[in-house]
Amino acid sequence: MKTRRRPYAEQRPQDLGGGVWSVPVPIPGNPLGYTLVYAVESPRGPLLIDAGWNHPDAWDALSGGLAVLGLDVTTVSGVVVTHFHPDHAGLAGQVREASACWIAMHEDDAALVRLMTEYAASEQDDFQSDMLRRAGADPSEARQVMGTRPVPPAMPDRELRDGDLVDLPGRELRAVHTPGHTPGHICLHLEDADRLFTGDHVLPDITPHVGIYPYDRDDVDPLSDFLDSLDRVADLSASCGPLDALPAHEWIFPDVAARAAEIRHHHEEKLERLRDLLARQAQPLTIWEVAAMMTWNRPWGELPPALRGMAAGEAAAHLRTLEARGQVRRHAGVDPVRFQALNS
Repeated sequence: MKTRRRPYAEQRPQDLGGGVWSVPVPIPGNPLGYTLVYAVESPRGPLLIDAGWNHPDAWDALSGGLAVLGLDVTTVSGVVVTHFHPDHAGLAGQVREASACWIAMHEDDAALVRLMTEYAASEQDDFQSDMLRRAGADPSEARQVMGTRPVPPAMPDRELRDGDLVDLPGRELRAVHTPGHTPGHICLHLEDADRLFTGDHVLPDITPHVGIYPYDRDDVDPLSDFLDSLDRVADLSASCGPLDALPAHEWIFPDVAARAAEIRHHHEEKLERLRDLLARQAQPLTIWEVAAMMTWNRPWGELPPALRGMAAGEAAAHLRTLEARGQVRRHAGVDPVRFQALNS
């Protein structure tokens, strides 16, 4: 399938007009290639939307890319993080050190950053091991899936809620809570320019990862949250008029509502296929068994251990949504947890 995605080496900082710029910041060793960091003009100094991965090459790209555009990283007034993942929040702390700016993110993701900061490495290992066991992963495979403990991003100075206006004098930049990819993911609506910074929520060619961690949680439903958030973005476009999407990866595109509808359709089809798969099984399946039977961009046997762990998280999220819709049931009191289709 053809794609408009270009490698990082072909990316350049761009003046997008209307006091908005974009700077591609590399993600070393990641197939996504780069994060698009946006700068918005402000009399106090540019405001950044996301900051990029915490790596010396990424810092050079961010600070150098801003300089190419006539901006100075030392004059940044604030960084709004769309979500806490390292390719978005990783350099926020270094930007703050260079410029004395503030960092803001949604309160739900801020709570996760606090938890990560307080978590000891040994606790992280125990958490992952037990999570993988309860999902049905083989112990030897579980050891491969367990990666190194991620470095927590910088704690934010400000916490945002849905509908809050960001501190951006002379402009109207409003936080739109769009949970799913993370509990505190936000899009940012530049209301005076019909632009929506979509973070990872709506991307032009791929769909963001939506998973559950731990896999067997039954008190959250992130995929349903994500689907509701897609509807919310579409409704926003319907009420405000067509919105151009400025995503954190790939490329800028028009008509965010149309793309949101495509992504919703993709997940509804995936849910239907999963329901049919479970209905054909004589016995209930573990989350790991379900993940191994689902369709990914590569066969299960070719997925590296880390990607198998993410695939299991997505399988768990889809199972949880089917459970919430009354289409599958969870077998309580068994270890590992198992799921079975209900008769329609």
